Amino acid sequence: MSKSVIDANCFHDEPAAYAWVEARLWPEGPICPRCGGVERISKMAGKTTRIGVYKCYQCRKPFRVTVGTVFEASHVPLRLWLQAMYLLCSSKKGISSNQLHRTLGVTLKTAWFMSHRLREAMRVVGMEPMGGAGEIVEIDETTAGWQEGAPKRAHPKPYGWQFRNVVLTLVQRGGEARSFHVDSLSMADILPVVRKNVARESSIMTDDATRYKKLDEEFASHESVTHAEGEYVRGPIHTNTVEGYYSVFKRGMKGVYQHCKEKHLHRYLAEFDFRYSNRVRLGYDDVERTERALKGIVGKRLTYRTTGV
Repeated sequence: MSKSVIDANCFHDEPAAYAWVEARLWPEGPICPRCGGVERISKMAGKTTRIGVYKCYQCRKPFRVTVGTVFEASHVPLRLWLQAMYLLCSSKKGISSNQLHRTLGVTLKTAWFMSHRLREAMRVVGMEPMGGAGEIVEIDETTAGWQEGAPKRAHPKPYGWQFRNVVLTLVQRGGEARSFHVDSLSMADILPVVRKNVARESSIMTDDATRYKKLDEEFASHESVTHAEGEYVRGPIHTNTVEGYYSVFKRGMKGVYQHCKEKHLHRYLAEFDFRYSNRVRLGYDDVERTERALKGIVGKRLTYRTTGV
């Protein structure tokens, strides 16, 4: 795999940053985000001090490439946005808001909001079912943090799973990962997610939890390993792939982010899913991963007041 190279000027020069983003979001030229027009658009050179401003003479509105994206209405220079995006995409276990705050020289509040906007850009919408004929999808669950309003104790372990945030993850061997924050471990919460995201022709691999029994009737095949008896691998039957995903996820959540509120969990899951689904083994280096994240900024406005939604 040949390593991609990013133009370092886009990290330090504002016009270069706009040019880099425009080349990837508008490969065939500017598109007006107001009316969708592509004709009668010209750059407002010399008419404004703002960088990268165009005017559409169909709807008579000025615009920049950041309009209609997670970058819209931000006072943070675009070059700093690109630096933050590259750091988040190239750090295997993520990068904390405190580290972004120190590295970029912005306030901690700004760094926190920037990281959430970038996670929103990494969130994939409208996905087709994963797997298919001859493909294996592994399914497992874990916990991450504590539910809002959970009782507090000096030693919370006796409470068990009932007050933890439950995460369900689907991993296609040699492919992508999809993680979901579900309400409980019951089949009523898990089965609809699996049905929606996994093709019926797929082979399913799980542990021996009884909640997965109904999958026998839903998919091409369903095999399991008995962890309670110390069985983790039986030929090609195992859940080691999804366990490997969790090893990175848990180290990131405990070692880098340390604390995550329940209302923000879905965006952290989108971040770890994105990096896993665009990893080096699938042919994506840090630059290509950043470019793919950049393409996800369109149509995802996120204001500070709606960050927790």
